[in-house]
Amino acid sequence: MAVCKTCGEEVEELVAVKVGGKTKKMCEDCADRAREEGEVAEASERAVQGMMEYKGRR
Repeated sequence: MAVCKTCGEEVEELVAVKVGGKTKKMCEDCADRAREEGEVAEASERAVQGMMEYKGRR
């Protein structure tokens, strides 16, 4: 059995997810949580850039 490095639980299968530009292997629950956090961070950044009328690229 594999062990998730994020939560420390034993799982049958690990999923590779890019977090902060690095690929990490974690269980499906942690992977879903990491994806959600990434989506929230992107939406937040877009909102701030919109308020500041930022026209450049990221």
